[in-house]
Amino acid sequence: MWAYAARRIVIGVMLLLALTLVTFVLFFASPADQARHACGKQCTDEQVAVTEKALGYDKPVYEQWGLFVKGLVSGREFPADPELKKTHPEFITDCDAPCLGYSKTNGKTVNYLIGEAAPVSVSLAVVAVVMWLVFGVTLGIVAAVVKGSIIDRGIVGLTLLIYAFPTFFLGVFFLKFVVIKWGILAYPGYVSIAEGGVATWLNNLLLPGMTLALVFLASYVRMTRAFVLESLGEDYIRTARAKGLTSRRVLFKHALRAALTPLVTMTGIDFASLLGGAIITEQVFAYSGMGKLTVDSSQAWDLPTIIGIVVVAGTFVILANIIVDICYALIDPRVRLG
Repeated sequence: MWAYAARRIVIGVMLLLALTLVTFVLFFASPADQARHACGKQCTDEQVAVTEKALGYDKPVYEQWGLFVKGLVSGREFPADPELKKTHPEFITDCDAPCLGYSKTNGKTVNYLIGEAAPVSVSLAVVAVVMWLVFGVTLGIVAAVVKGSIIDRGIVGLTLLIYAFPTFFLGVFFLKFVVIKWGILAYPGYVSIAEGGVATWLNNLLLPGMTLALVFLASYVRMTRAFVLESLGEDYIRTARAKGLTSRRVLFKHALRAALTPLVTMTGIDFASLLGGAIITEQVFAYSGMGKLTVDSSQAWDLPTIIGIVVVAGTFVILANIIVDICYALIDPRVRLG
């Protein structure tokens, strides 16, 4: 088991290095004047030249990538040139490892910007994934057990109807009716657990979390229903029933466990994608998470921040795949031998 996990981790690190290289090639190999964008439209040519040297844009792309990877391990200083530090002290910034770069546009390290936004997106993703797993898997199991009945058709039909509505519609609907018209909940605004406690933190995440959960709910209901029905038709299920096991035991101990493998894959990938930011939901509810940071950075042409977001989001996906693979090995020992 440990050897299997170690192999997956090594592969994950290699993928992360490849991700950083591809990202640098895509962003910095373009003909755009990166230093001009970083400095601002009002900068003189001299200021642009100083910005270019301070941020390392005067070096070839492969050297910039090497400095970036080195910064992830040991940190970086901006600027690295000692002479430039003496003449332009306003650039002096220490970026501790893992350093994701320095945003001249915001005057802060990318680590700081992402550190401010990530807790919002992580909190939102955790609440959403718990909601859609609890309700999606439960409704999927119920629909499978009563296959062909009016309850089955009602569950599948209702979830598909909800799925047809776009995310911004659901978010605006909750704000207009649940918050403003009916006054069931207060207007949501992110409050960390340290500031307001678990109850306040969760209360402010219910509506945006529900908005995201409803988008994913239909897929999990249909997939759970299909996988459970497929498992219930297997020979070992008939054997278990022939031995006299109760229907509940057959369903939860045998059929559902076999159906978990594809659901684990879906959950891992969907959760990782949300950690990178739910752009529409965060914009509707005015949450300053990774999604909003991505939009703002794109509009300002803040390449260091965009690259940092891409690397962090890619890291989430790679970690999610590693965790999914390990969960596979725990659910089905045969995977370890592959």
